[in-house]
Amino acid sequence: MSTLLLTHTASSLNHKVSEGHPERPDRIRAMEKALSQDIFKPLVREEAPMGDIETVTLCHDESYVDEIREMAPKEGIVYIDGDTMMSPGTWEAAMRGVGGANAGIDAVVSGKAQNVFVGTRPCGHHAERNRAMGFCIFDQAAIAARYAQKKHGIGRVAVVDFDVHHGNGSQDIFWADPTVMYCSTHQMPLFPGTGATQERGEHDTIVNAPMRPGEGGPKFREAFEGVILPQLEKFSPELVIISAGFDAHWRDPLANIQLDEKDFGWVTKKLMDVADKSAGGRIVSVLEGGYDLQGLHDSIVEHVSALMGH
Repeated sequence: MSTLLLTHTASSLNHKVSEGHPERPDRIRAMEKALSQDIFKPLVREEAPMGDIETVTLCHDESYVDEIREMAPKEGIVYIDGDTMMSPGTWEAAMRGVGGANAGIDAVVSGKAQNVFVGTRPCGHHAERNRAMGFCIFDQAAIAARYAQKKHGIGRVAVVDFDVHHGNGSQDIFWADPTVMYCSTHQMPLFPGTGATQERGEHDTIVNAPMRPGEGGPKFREAFEGVILPQLEKFSPELVIISAGFDAHWRDPLANIQLDEKDFGWVTKKLMDVADKSAGGRIVSVLEGGYDLQGLHDSIVEHVSALMGH
């Protein structure tokens, strides 16, 4: 079976931010350049559809969703907080992110694709049930996990997050849920300040492996092999969702873990091994951070190459 790429370029580019903001439309252009190489010609490419509000409310309060929709400006930029903003194109972009992740779930469950990469923006993993933050509006990876359970009857879902920032939104949403395991490597201390090792959730299904600045690839691989992968294998997920942030790359301006693109290829293959054992190989990967354009480009090449089995 094939790897499916779900994107929606127009809406991703129409989510505008203030000048100099790191979560900028050029990130999508860097992704498209990366995936234009000959090695990616076998990728099956489709447009990410619009999500629906009923699905978003699987993870976010209905009042919050209504508030976000009403905040969308007719022109200019509206700030939700100091670094999270909306332009006239943001609502569609966020809903395409949700729709793309859910379409990815449909594709892997139906057997249409072995795995999926959803390349949309804005990011999602900082969005809590009733709060946007950290560039994020809706937590599309978390929504996709709930969608897989509700629509397809999937029992156990793992959400694995290697973005350099801790996914406080995903942790908040799944804190008391024994059916979803949330695992994260991230730099600490760093925004948003959550993700300590002792944060384990009500059912021991939150697995945090924080890293200190500068620890690099060997410590990253050690965190996965020593902490996260054993817990994932014990949990035996029926579906794996990746919050694929590439801002732990050494070139990235927002953090300092100092990974290189080969580390992202390595961890992708390790997660594929987990999925092969218990989930029929089913993986849906959702783009999160990555703010140096060359670092993002190189990391996406490694990540999607691994998904394709190269």
